[in-house]
Amino acid sequence: MYKGLIDRYRKFLPVADDAEIITLNEGNTPLIPVPELAKAAGIDAKIYVKYEGLNPTGSFKDRGMTMAVTKAKEEGMKVVMCASTGNTSASAAAYAARAGMKSVVLIPDGNIALGKLAQSMIYGAKVVAVDGNFDDCLKYVRDLCQRHPIALVNSINPYRLEGQKTAAFEIVDDLEDAPDYLIIPVGNAGNISAYFMGFAQYFEAGISTKIPKLWGMQAAGAAPIVENRVFEKPETVATAIRIGNPASWEKAVAARDKSNGRIEKVTDQEILEAYKLIARTAGVFCEPASAATVAGLIKYGRDIEPGSTVVLVLTGNGLKDPDNAIKSAPEIFHVKNDIRAIEEVVL
Repeated sequence: MYKGLIDRYRKFLPVADDAEIITLNEGNTPLIPVPELAKAAGIDAKIYVKYEGLNPTGSFKDRGMTMAVTKAKEEGMKVVMCASTGNTSASAAAYAARAGMKSVVLIPDGNIALGKLAQSMIYGAKVVAVDGNFDDCLKYVRDLCQRHPIALVNSINPYRLEGQKTAAFEIVDDLEDAPDYLIIPVGNAGNISAYFMGFAQYFEAGISTKIPKLWGMQAAGAAPIVENRVFEKPETVATAIRIGNPASWEKAVAARDKSNGRIEKVTDQEILEAYKLIARTAGVFCEPASAATVAGLIKYGRDIEPGSTVVLVLTGNGLKDPDNAIKSAPEIFHVKNDIRAIEEVVL
């Protein structure tokens, strides 16, 4: 029986032999072939999506949270805290509940998708909506965790990246080698850093023969790494990557450079078109931030070498953000309670 990613990859993770593992059986997410996207992008490549939306709380954050909360519990902490645009808060609240701990989450007031807010609340977190952006929230969280015995579980916590790197292990295990390219959304920039760590460790262990080129995708309205400047007021429909001053900025740049990769930007229009494209051609429903990778493939795919293997990381489930799904969907036909009226619409 699968028991979660710490159990599976324990020899690659900094966990004590006698540690109480806090897990919801996260990880082990599917790698789905999507030839439809290769056709849409007009490229000769084998395309897969790593669908992280099938983690327990619906996003990749669970990979890091099992590690962060396990270590917090090991250190005797009673409370965990994070700043979040949604996914981190949902994950932190769930794993804290699993561990019998309290959780506090700071979110930008009015700038969080309802699916994610609902999760944080039902898991029992104390939700504090701050009149500011994510970067403001993270600043307050850093300060509070320094002044009080509270475990900070944002990606600046090194154990978060340790857990997140296991997605790279799974990709290599499934493909029996590393892909040639990996395309991933970039918000706070911890995930691209974690993937590089995972690919590098497997390469150094002789399990894979290469490290893929890492391509990070930021939203045009929140592209600090691409433009090499802080975005004081980041704006994008992709709320999960609406971050103007990434905490792992330098690590992401290092991952890009060491992998001979790139970090680019895509517009909200390109993200929403890609969001619909992958749902309607491949049957995969992801949140808008995840669709930034699909948009990146469409926009920059001409630079991919023919015959390559490419993995797109879809970081979150589409059910996280129902409002954007409804706005992007076809109209609903309202008809009378009559078979003929229904027939006219259906045929």
